[in-house]
Amino acid sequence: MALSRSQAMIKRGFDILGASLGLVFAWWLVVFAWLAATIDTRQNGFFTQSRIGRNGRLFRVIKIRTMRNVPGVDTTVTARGDPRITHLGRLLRKAKIDELPQLINVLRGDMSFVGPRPDVPGFADRLTGEDRIILSIRPGITGPATLKYRDEEAILAEHTDPDAYNRDVIFPDKVRLNREYIENWSLSGDIRYIWQTIAGR
Repeated sequence: MALSRSQAMIKRGFDILGASLGLVFAWWLVVFAWLAATIDTRQNGFFTQSRIGRNGRLFRVIKIRTMRNVPGVDTTVTARGDPRITHLGRLLRKAKIDELPQLINVLRGDMSFVGPRPDVPGFADRLTGEDRIILSIRPGITGPATLKYRDEEAILAEHTDPDAYNRDVIFPDKVRLNREYIENWSLSGDIRYIWQTIAGR
């Protein structure tokens, strides 16, 4: 069952308040990370990419750039040891600083603090039947699936075909977790997931 109108309003109000406060306190860190990434990658330190949002609409997610282009490497799946990730990029990803610009996406209404991670075009097409409830809410910066697979890069690195393992094992499990999250949504649950993300649990 999707969120009721009142639940959606409460969730959105919390997002606006949280994103506004987050940008007030973290803007300097975003600027510093952007400048460092620009120098490190010799490209614009902000990276944008098309993702699937609520109701299947496309939007541009904003992140700090942590990769450089490497000839012959063309995949949207990132495993540990990926040659595209720079040394600085690894530090930014480990500290989740590369995710901070998504506060702008939250404020604009593209995303929520908590929810299913926004997938690149193609994965949403695999959602059928009741699984499409995932598209009824804004995608999130964090959530139960994100927390369970916080070491996803290391997990994928253990397999000879990371793309296939992501497609056949991880993605279906994330769908299950995200459905359970939506069907049992509560504001206290969102606050708990945010705290677990910050605390690294």
